[in-house]
Amino acid sequence: MGNIAIIPARSGSKGLKDKNIKELNGKPMIAYTIEAALQSKLFDCVHVSTDSTLYADIAETYGAEVPFLRDKALAGSEVSTWDALRYVIQKYKEAGREFSLVTLLQPTSPLRDASDICGAFLVFQEKDADAVVSVCQLEHSIQICNMLGENDSMYQFIDSNKIGARQKNAVYYRINGAIYIQKTHMLMEKENLYNKKSYAYIMSREHSVDVDDLLDFKMAEFLMKENI
Repeated sequence: MGNIAIIPARSGSKGLKDKNIKELNGKPMIAYTIEAALQSKLFDCVHVSTDSTLYADIAETYGAEVPFLRDKALAGSEVSTWDALRYVIQKYKEAGREFSLVTLLQPTSPLRDASDICGAFLVFQEKDADAVVSVCQLEHSIQICNMLGENDSMYQFIDSNKIGARQKNAVYYRINGAIYIQKTHMLMEKENLYNKKSYAYIMSREHSVDVDDLLDFKMAEFLMKENI
């Protein structure tokens, strides 16, 4: 029983065409996640889950394993990433390879590095966790966020009576999508990832860029070039 990292990379993208293999500072974006996983030296298998032979070839060039492609039924944008991961675990089991831990590493987090992955695993071990999920500090206070009313009304957008000193100084975090570690049985049995033994690994905002569109891509590119 070992530890597997799964990097989901279906072909195509609505927000940014072929973003997973788009050249970012000299390399396909997916390469950064593959290299980070390998450099961490934590995994018995670094697998790229894709429906594309082109993506598979690129992934293998950078050291990932792609012994099979994702089933076409799991290639649509509406398909859950977790279902794609379950498919990978089942296929390896059929081939005689089983894993006790599964780590999801999104290729859209190219600034997450090996030290982040190792840090998340340290939290997992020290807390005897069932799961660890990466987060970063929220960019803006949740107290200035709300839904807009009808016709974009801001009536009662902020209720100053409910914002005390404690709330103003509170620190909020968001899931950044970079690292998800969990026990394999939790994934396969569809157990709640956020249970009492689920803990956060806090990442810097710089390493938490999640590339969904061109603006995100340009931000990641800038941070890489500036070594921030």
